[in-house]
Amino acid sequence: MSEERFGEFVLVRRHEDGHVAELALDRPKAMNAVSSGMARAIAGACTALGEDRDVRVVVLTSTHERAFCVGADLKERNSLSDAELLRQRPVSRAAYTGVLELPVPVIAAVHGYALGGGFELALSCDVIVADRTAVVGLPEVSVGVLPGGGGTQLLPRRVGAARAAELVFTARRVEAAEARELGLVDVLVDEGRDREEALAMAARIAGNSPVGVRAAKRALRLGQGLDLRAGLEVEDAAWRTVAFSGDRAEGVAAFNEKRRPQWPGE
Repeated sequence: MSEERFGEFVLVRRHEDGHVAELALDRPKAMNAVSSGMARAIAGACTALGEDRDVRVVVLTSTHERAFCVGADLKERNSLSDAELLRQRPVSRAAYTGVLELPVPVIAAVHGYALGGGFELALSCDVIVADRTAVVGLPEVSVGVLPGGGGTQLLPRRVGAARAAELVFTARRVEAAEARELGLVDVLVDEGRDREEALAMAARIAGNSPVGVRAAKRALRLGQGLDLRAGLEVEDAAWRTVAFSGDRAEGVAAFNEKRRPQWPGE
């Protein structure tokens, strides 16, 4: 396993011959509150991972024992003038869009607090694995703002408009069992096993065709919100990027020869 640090607060570990990358939030003294510096580091790490063709899956984790991420750094925000806050906004947005726009599957491994921007980072992932200590929520309206890292758009796509409205307007925190019941998280595991399960899932995904998986993610994302006819056109376009690829030829050959495929990734 190799490690690379982005700024002071983000650590990237590469597993499984570089095919599984772990993007670890590493600001333990602040429970991973997202400062401007940390936002830049997250965005930079996502850019590097998105350009690395060896990376097939990214797992978003935390090094803090009691928190995934508690959201924006409100101490920093309190020190900013209106003009500085406006200039900081693109920096903050780049962290969330960096995770959201990664071309490979992204799995969040959540334990402890995942609140505000912390939960929005998880919502930007494709799958959320949480342990039984997880507490999630979007409490922004309780401090005079609103979810600004994609929460008002990502949450209703996950749980529906009415449920999202209730959660955003009340600003309530949701513990792990209810979060799983409501669909706020996808997989619930025993305490301390969120990272282990997320990495195991990532290894399973990484064993599949990288061309096929990337195309499937693109079809899933681009098809959201479209009517069925338009969605099927998105799927067909994605199919065409895979149908004549080296991965497709290798996958069919390996199946017929009863062996594991050696994906060319192109």
